[in-house]
Amino acid sequence: MNKIIFFTIVLFLPVWAFGQTQDTVKISLQDFIKQGMENSGQVKYEKQKVNLAENQVEQVRAQRFLPKFELNTQHGVVPGVESNTSLPKDEYYLDPNLKNDWNNWAVYTRADITAIQPIFSWGALKNAVKAAKSAAVAAQAQFKGEKADLKIRLFDLYQSYKLTSELLSLLEEAEGKIQDIQDRIDKKKNEKGSDVDESDIYKFKVYKSEFEMKAAEVRQNAKTTQKIWNYVLQAKDSTVYVPDSYYLDPVPQKLKQLDYYRMNAMSNRSEIAAIQAGINAAQYGLKATKMKNYPTFFLGLTGSYANTPNRPRQSNPFIINSTNYASAAVGFGIRQNLDFLSMEADVNKSKIQYQQAKYLKDAAVDGIFLDISNAYKDAALSKVKVDKTNEALVTSKKWLRQEQLDSDFGIGDTKDLIDAMKKELELRVQLKRQTFEYNKDMAKLYRKAGLPIMEIVNKK
Repeated sequence: MNKIIFFTIVLFLPVWAFGQTQDTVKISLQDFIKQGMENSGQVKYEKQKVNLAENQVEQVRAQRFLPKFELNTQHGVVPGVESNTSLPKDEYYLDPNLKNDWNNWAVYTRADITAIQPIFSWGALKNAVKAAKSAAVAAQAQFKGEKADLKIRLFDLYQSYKLTSELLSLLEEAEGKIQDIQDRIDKKKNEKGSDVDESDIYKFKVYKSEFEMKAAEVRQNAKTTQKIWNYVLQAKDSTVYVPDSYYLDPVPQKLKQLDYYRMNAMSNRSEIAAIQAGINAAQYGLKATKMKNYPTFFLGLTGSYANTPNRPRQSNPFIINSTNYASAAVGFGIRQNLDFLSMEADVNKSKIQYQQAKYLKDAAVDGIFLDISNAYKDAALSKVKVDKTNEALVTSKKWLRQEQLDSDFGIGDTKDLIDAMKKELELRVQLKRQTFEYNKDMAKLYRKAGLPIMEIVNKK
């Protein structure tokens, strides 16, 4: 029995272990943004605002056709009537002594219908529909802006994964170099007539401790970034998503002239489109409010029907048995609001809202131009930092190589070797961080200009 259990474990253990492994899936920037957008609760929330605006259009449209169409019914049990005269049942109204018959009960049913159809409202309903449509367009534009902001955040998150990957790679390489210098120092200390300065050794130990703290910080950031990725992509426990490339390079799209981004902003920014749609909505709303001051012509329909089997209908058209009758009426009517002071206040309010929307566009244009100028300045400065840091890194590599050669020949100074190694490592880390900032600044500039985020990663 024990042998059977042993062989069963040996047979299925590899299968179990294989099932516990995680699949690594590479994902491109475009797919990462697409999947992140699909999983975003914020996008789903903002989409409901668009749905509400479109629903408002349908509600206003519905006001054009039978805005009032009501049916009311009443039901109960009532006694019959009896007369001691020889009058026909349809002339019971002539009997002054007519009384209830409490031994005769029947079900009472009554239905009233009312319908009103506007015929002419001076364009008030038409402009109200146009105002609602413009408000829906504004909601769509605002939703587009919200999605653009989310794409920027997803772009930054994708770039941050690449940054942490590059820094982790640098850490492993730096740890090897630090250990190499440690070995060189130990070797020199053991040589006769060693000229190793104890203060340099202490400084190097301090540097190692500081490096280990920064290394721990980078590794913790990498874990946090991976968790955020898993949340954004809603990854399963058995799946690990990684970028399609671990290298963090500057985006290939070159920086153009400032006017290029300004012109695109005026034609592409969703905020401008939303404000313009808001202006149109306010304008149509003002027209609709003015038209409400005029009388509205409408067609009206009323109908009423009551039936009770034990109560006869009366033949005289001027006498109505409220429990057994039928009537209908169709006609034209005029409705006019006579609260002129209130109507004038509503018109003035609509005028203020219209002017406010126009001023908002002017303020938004000024703000967009200022934002683009600042974003352009940041991107241009980040590009300079990347280029100059790269130049300094090339020089530091030559310096480190020279110090290593001098150390190998026994003519170098340990302090200079440590300084060269520190500077080369600092510049490599600095270059990656500045590349990350440059890519973020370029993405921010494209967002401010209303340009698609994916354009900055496409070569032209």
